[in-house]
Order: sequence, then structure tokens, then C-alpha cells
Amino acid sequence: MYVCICNNITERQVREAIDDGARSVRDLNRSLSVGSECGKCTCVARKILKREQQEQAMELAVPA
Repeated sequence: MYVCICNNITERQVREAIDDGARSVRDLNRSLSVGSECGKCTCVARKILKREQQEQAMELAVPA
């Protein structure tokens, strides 16, 4: 799914950036230019960011 039409950024690219250390929409803007044009994608990017961070926290909380 495309998150940012203006810059052709996909959900996969956003998830990869999060895996590489992006922790905020600002980080996503720096690495992928999310929100640098019209800004409509920032809400979707924020939701993906929150979901990925919750999933990462769940993975850390589960004992191995």
C-alpha cells in the first residue's frame, strides 16, 4: 500500500525505516521524505509507526 503518493513511499518502506531505527514521523521524514509535500500521509505514517512500536514491545515482553 502506498503511504505517501507524493513521494511514492510504501508501507513496506516505512516499516523498513522503523526497523532501521526511525522512532518518529520526523525520523521518517528525514529518511524517506514522508510528509514533505502535502502532508496528508503523516497520519497514516504515525499509525504504522505506533503499530510497529507496539509489536516490537510485545516481542520484547514475551519471554524466550
